Amino acid sequence: MGGFCAWRPVRRGLRSVLGARARPRDAGFGTAARNPLQPRGSSKGSGPTRDQPFPGLLRPEDLSREALVDVLRAAVVDQRGPLVTLNKPQGLPVAGQEGQLTLLSVLPELSQALGLHKQGQEFHIIRAPGKEASGLVLLSSCPQTASRLHKFFVHSRRAQRPTATYCAVTHGLPAVSEGKIQAALALEHTDGVIHAVPVKSPSRRDIVEGVRRTLSYFQVVATGSGCALVQLQPLTVFPHQLQVHLMMQLCPVLGDHTYAARVGSVLGQRFLLPAQSTKPQGQVLDEALLRRLRLTPAQAAQLPLHLHLHRLLLPGARPREAPLELLAPLPPYFSRTLQCLGLSQPWSSVSS
Repeated sequence: MGGFCAWRPVRRGLRSVLGARARPRDAGFGTAARNPLQPRGSSKGSGPTRDQPFPGLLRPEDLSREALVDVLRAAVVDQRGPLVTLNKPQGLPVAGQEGQLTLLSVLPELSQALGLHKQGQEFHIIRAPGKEASGLVLLSSCPQTASRLHKFFVHSRRAQRPTATYCAVTHGLPAVSEGKIQAALALEHTDGVIHAVPVKSPSRRDIVEGVRRTLSYFQVVATGSGCALVQLQPLTVFPHQLQVHLMMQLCPVLGDHTYAARVGSVLGQRFLLPAQSTKPQGQVLDEALLRRLRLTPAQAAQLPLHLHLHRLLLPGARPREAPLELLAPLPPYFSRTLQCLGLSQPWSSVSS
């Protein structure tokens, strides 16, 4: 697994990582070169900020199994032996109910399309962002490789060494430019929907019954138009952890139609609303921000979550070698948002 051409030795510092250059082949999904579902006959002169509010955005629910396999095959960042890395589109669920079209449900077809079915091993998901997020997915048909990576991730978490780096655009600004967010979280069911809620001062019984202590590091990379480009490094794994952490900082992720409603505002001052009495609803954006994003209110209601698993650290090929770095380019709609907001992209060579 040491031959990934997209891997490089890790550079120290968060900003140096964001400035790392990806190879030209890492075009990612949604680009003209690699998106098999790109509409034909589109005008070359029409800029994405005018005619396409969400360029490159796919709707997996409208795809057939064959079309989804084609999309995922085109989204492969690298493939070496049994280990495959792809750039998951936003909105694609990793798993789901029987009969639902998910990443897990098409793994047999994807394995065949990538020429791995002859090895006789079942394809497994090692690491993947949630449904509403985009970014790096690790797949392997080798149990030994999967076990090695799993042990590496577990050991890194215990040592509090981040292995995953997300990029997010927030609606609002964090109070400080960098720091850590700690919270005890639990899952609750409301109207058939599972969501995470903070738990104050959890007891030992709470921990036994499913409450988890969570931790994320964050750093603001750029600000503009009342929004921020933020880098996040989770030290724990919990559903919707990063969305809840940013919501607790009063700056929910742009396109978060689940947790943004928990942030209220009076005379420009933001505050948290009780999770138990606040139902998920579409994120509300002010008129000035809508103009900057060049969106109508109806389009804003369809705004995708701007949370992208941009970078992963993996173990080196040999025990004493430094970890290796794997990058995924930003989705085109994410880059469009940064352009509209005037947020600089230190990793512009990595985005599509």
